[in-house]
Amino acid sequence: MSAVNISKGLGSALQTKASNPTSVRTKAVKLPVWKTGLLAVASWGLLSAITLLWPNAVAGFSDWAYTNEFGWLAAALAAGLLVLALLPLAGVRLAARITALGPWLTAVGAGLSVWEVLTAKLARLPTPFFAPPQSLIEVFTTDAAKLFDSTGNSLLLLAAGIGCGALTGFLVGVWIGWSRKASYWIHPVLRVLGPIPTTALLPVSFFFFPSSWSTAVFLIALGTGFPVAVLTWSGVASVNKNFYDVARTMGASPWFLVLRVAVPAALPQVFVGLFMGLGAAFSTLVAAEMLGVKSGLGWYLTWAQGWAAYPNMYGALIVMALLFSGLISLLFLVRDRVLRWQKGVVKW
Repeated sequence: MSAVNISKGLGSALQTKASNPTSVRTKAVKLPVWKTGLLAVASWGLLSAITLLWPNAVAGFSDWAYTNEFGWLAAALAAGLLVLALLPLAGVRLAARITALGPWLTAVGAGLSVWEVLTAKLARLPTPFFAPPQSLIEVFTTDAAKLFDSTGNSLLLLAAGIGCGALTGFLVGVWIGWSRKASYWIHPVLRVLGPIPTTALLPVSFFFFPSSWSTAVFLIALGTGFPVAVLTWSGVASVNKNFYDVARTMGASPWFLVLRVAVPAALPQVFVGLFMGLGAAFSTLVAAEMLGVKSGLGWYLTWAQGWAAYPNMYGALIVMALLFSGLISLLFLVRDRVLRWQKGVVKW
């Protein structure tokens, strides 16, 4: 090929690139406006306007505290959502998660607006049973020490009860699933005592245990241990017998069969039992703290109701919901890490 032909080829290639600029640089992609976010902005902006511009109704006592703070907080949230709506940050993971919550953000803002109008502005709902949203800010600022101290004590009580119950239930479940003699003696006891609500055993438990704290730990452990034991036993008993035969032909000992064959095969059932046990533990915790324990979320609910401090009671319920939901989410996170081959099979 001659030099003239090479120069002509290079010239035609350069001319083609010049006539087609998209081959040199990509076109700027115009990101769409977050329309659901604009609805959320309108919802929270309306809440801010109602709170700041509409005077509170006279309810027979001093005005609701933290009204202005609540209004400006709603305005700040509306401004942040407006930035996300007009300037979508597609590469930011947090922004992507917030945009997925657009309908919920709109619904929460609208619900708080209705709540604010019916309580603080029109006083249609009787006080002190129904307080406006800004009363929760007062609870979390003025009574935060007592509320979070109660939360810490409830966590300690839950950790002790769930830990003892889960460990005992797991060991009992493996035992009765592996040993026929243990199944013969323990299985009838579980069938008789297991379905009894743990709260029904409160009067008897106070007689046998020296303190209300130890009584609560025992009842939480009992409520957690029963489903863990039953489902662990079911998982161990349902292991394919061929697994044991293959391990025995390779010289496996009985301990190896239990720890390396039976237990791993039963783990999906164990986590289901833990999930059921957590629900029983939460209800037992609240009941035990209401009747005997001197500090905890259940005790805080009883104290708030006794003083007709219903905003404090609502604040404790919010903390309780977040705490219990977070613990179950943590359980499923651990499950997905341990049982990677079953990740996403059970949803929460």
